[in-house]
Amino acid sequence: MSRVTFSWCATLSVLVCLPAVNFAQSAAQRLNDYPTAARADYVFACMAANGQNRLMLAKCACSIDEIASILPFEKYEHAETVLSMRRVGGERMAMFKSAVVAEHIVADLRRAQAEAELICF
Repeated sequence: MSRVTFSWCATLSVLVCLPAVNFAQSAAQRLNDYPTAARADYVFACMAANGQNRLMLAKCACSIDEIASILPFEKYEHAETVLSMRRVGGERMAMFKSAVVAEHIVADLRRAQAEAELICF
């Protein structure tokens, strides 16, 4: 009887601990899902807009880290694509300027940027 109880307890402890481990891994993966090139592009653009010095390097790096902690890379990439397409002229690109879905995608990025600005700047 005690052997059955031990086996049941061991199984229960594995099942209880397993979701916590998976959550920790997914949170860590989510925080590090931005490719280095995407982070570098953001920092270069941020520094070009705010100043080319060591202080701005630190603030801009902090900013992309905060954005990465809020917004998964896939959503960041979609928002950057929409913003890029808005800069292109022509009738075909009008949907990126007026579509509700595009607005929501960009709004998520803007909220993450605003929060990052409050924390880092």
